[in-house]
Parts: sequence; C-alpha cells; structure tokens
Amino acid sequence: MEFVAIVLGLFLSYALIRATFSLFGVGKPKNLPPGPNPLPIIGSLHLLGQQPHQSLAKLARIHGPIMFLRLGRITTLVISSAAAAKEVLQKQDLAFSTRYVPDGLHAHNHSQNSVVWIPIGPRWRTLRRILTSNIFSGNCLDANQHLRCQKVQELVAYCRKASQSNESVDIGRAAFRTSLNLLSNTIFSKDLTDPYEDSGKEFKEVVGNIMLEVGKPNLVDYFPLLKKIDPQGVRRRLTRHIGKVAAIFEELIKERLQMERSMQADVLDVFLKNSEDNPEDLNQAVIKSMFLDLFVAGTDTTSSTLEWAMTEVLRNPHTMTKAKEELKECIGKGKIVEENDLLKLPYLMCIVKETFRLHPPIPFLVPRKVDNEIKISGYTIPKGTQVLVNAWAIGRDETIWEDSLEFKPERFMTSEIDVRGQDFELIPFGAGRRICPGLPLATRMIPMMLGSLLNNFDWALDTGIVGELDMTERFGITIQKAYPLCAVPKQLD
Repeated sequence: MEFVAIVLGLFLSYALIRATFSLFGVGKPKNLPPGPNPLPIIGSLHLLGQQPHQSLAKLARIHGPIMFLRLGRITTLVISSAAAAKEVLQKQDLAFSTRYVPDGLHAHNHSQNSVVWIPIGPRWRTLRRILTSNIFSGNCLDANQHLRCQKVQELVAYCRKASQSNESVDIGRAAFRTSLNLLSNTIFSKDLTDPYEDSGKEFKEVVGNIMLEVGKPNLVDYFPLLKKIDPQGVRRRLTRHIGKVAAIFEELIKERLQMERSMQADVLDVFLKNSEDNPEDLNQAVIKSMFLDLFVAGTDTTSSTLEWAMTEVLRNPHTMTKAKEELKECIGKGKIVEENDLLKLPYLMCIVKETFRLHPPIPFLVPRKVDNEIKISGYTIPKGTQVLVNAWAIGRDETIWEDSLEFKPERFMTSEIDVRGQDFELIPFGAGRRICPGLPLATRMIPMMLGSLLNNFDWALDTGIVGELDMTERFGITIQKAYPLCAVPKQLD
C-alpha cells in the first residue's frame, strides 16, 4: 500500500508530468517490442502488483515472450521464453552482460566491490577467478566433501532430536543454519551458529531482509530524481542490514590478522594472502562484499529451494514413496546421503530439477542492462534498458512442459535437460558469462540434504496445519514461501 500511495502522489506531480511527457515524446526509438501502453508518469508500474514475476508472466501471454515496458522513467525488456533467453544469455551474452544495479545496493559501496554487480572487464575476471578457483572449482569442492557430509549429519541430528520430543522442524530455518555453517567453515573454519539448536535466527532475518529489500519494487529505481529522498527508505534499511553483516565479517578478519596463518589455509587465509599480493583488486572492502554475496546467495537460495522441495514432496505422497524406495534400495534405509551416492539416485535428482523448474530461487535471475542500443529478434532495444529474464515463467511454459503446473519429477527421467546453463528451458542459475558461480556447490548440497531428510525420517505436517499446504510466494530477489514449512520428523519403523 505504501508503494501505491507514493505512486499516486507522483501521478499528481506537475513537474514529473512534464518530465515524463518529454521522455515519451522525444527521440522514441522505432520498432520497439510489443508491450502494454504506458500511463503518464508511472508507465506500467501499476501492472506489477505484489507478485511481479506472476504479473509479467500473464502480460507476456498477451504481448509475447519479448516484451517492452516503461516502468516510471526506466525502459524494461522482459524475456519469457527459452528461445528469447538463449538469444540474450548466449548468442548476445556480452551485449547483455552489464548488471542493472538497484539503488539500495549502493549502500556501503557494495555494488562497486561485488563480483555480482561490477561490469564485465579485467577486474571482474580477476575477482571471478579468485572466487571460483578457491571455492567452487572441482578440486576445492572435492577437498571439502567431508565438511558437507558433516553439516548434513548435523542437520539430521537436529531433526532426530526434534523427533524424540515430537516437535516440528522449520525446514527453511534448519536448512539455512546448515548452509550458513557450511559456508562459514569453508571460509572461516568455524560455525557462525549452533548446529544443534534453533539459533542463527537474527542472521537469517538480516539476510532475508537484504534479499527482500533488493527484490521488491523501489520508486528510486524507476524515478532516479528521488534518490536523495529515498521515499520508501530502502537504501536506509539496506545500509543498516548490510552494515550488520559487514561488521561480523570485519571482526572475523581482524581476529584472523592477529593470529598466525591457519594451517588449514581456509578461504579467508587465501583471500588475505591475495590481498597482500594484489591490494588494488582485492582489498578488505572487496573481501567483505564477496563474503556478503556468498552468504546471502549461498544461504537464502539453498534453504528456500530445500523448503520448496520438501513442501512439494509432502504435497505429493507418491513422490515421497518413490524417493524413499530409491534411497532404501540404492544406499540403505536410514543412512546419510553422500556425494558419491548422487549418481545412484536419479529420481532424487529429478525431484531437485522439478523444484528448480517450478520454484527457481531468483525468478528474474539477476537483472541486466544494455549499454548500447541493440537489436533482438528484429526489435530495437534502447540504450540503458533494464533486462529481466523471467525464469519462473519459462519453467511454467505450457508449450515446453506438459502439465506445466504439476509437480512431476518423472518428466526428467527421460529428459536430457539440465540446470547448468546449456538448456534454456531450465535456467535457475542463469547462463553465459554471468552464470551463478555457486551452481556446482548447490547441485551437490541440495540433493544431499533432501535425500538425507527423506531417508532418515518419515514426515508429517505440523498439527497446526489444516488442509492443503499453503503455496503462497513471498516476492523478493528470491522467491520464498510466505508461510514457513513446519513438519514433524518421525523415527523410521
């Protein structure tokens, strides 16, 4: 309501009317893609609603998979088909590789230091190489395999404790805690929360608030002249949230600098060594921004995906039964799923793919921008246009997916479609140069957690849940369940 009220106030502003008519009436490019007719001043902002990914998917059915909108003073291209996504993310990847940075992420200069947001160039390549080679390479992931197994064991132990007292488990929060400690041990060689207690709530709330603020519509992004006013307070809140996380990292860095180099040579040690050798590219501000990217993306997206997967499995008892049978037959009932087991568990992997299809963690991926006027499929895209790839809509495209709204992991048993950025029907991690570097970790960790939870317990809905599970989405830069999934783990017979 706050957003709508401010928009209506702007609608009555004479100064902005003049600015908008000037924008719409002068130098209008020819042959723009189709899209809804914009209103004065607000353009098509009123069409976004509370769930923009859903609203824009509906509009794409009317105007087509390459759709052009004016959102305030910002021109926006929305891509809603696999073919169009391939054009943007593969065929013309470099032209579409610049990020469109939300105003709030200028807080603490995060966007200037983040490998996610800085432009493609020598500095981006250096930071991306440091990130990939020290965390997400095959060798690094293999070396830390024992750590992931340990964290999954801790997750199962926490659920076992709940089962003994017949208490429910908040699946998203438990998965968040597991992901948080996995990353913190990889980077800092220590837990940031108690793995056996329902702690870490404040850190989860801060991370969730960052994702929510970054993802929700902000008037400053559509009317840049409001930047100094920050009418919705998005930048002020992000300054506070990012500052809290940065202070934690700063304390850990100070603590490490006062110690001798760790014998384990964890990621923090490696980054600090790189910082000494290459201070221009990797100073402490950059290190903190990289850690923020890792913890925000690596915890929130992983925990929300596991929560959606468990929700879908609980809603579909035949899926639960089939998954449990596969686990029992291939690794043995009541065992922890290890990475070496994943190749023996094709149906489990299909459940994960189907979850990514229906519930991509970042519905619009990370927004892009074109630096120069460009053509796509014969249409002209003006310089400075924001580009949103609606992965949520592509995953539910009925021309690609039979029974597109149904949760059917079986569809992947005979399909070669994968999530690694080569099949544009399923791109939860994006594709091209800007593909999510954490993909290799996520595709190991999520099925391990899901398989271990299914193989070690029977699950029942919390007694407070009546009727079908609520599937309402909460929109931010990630899509989360509006109402957390709470389920009771039962000891196996």
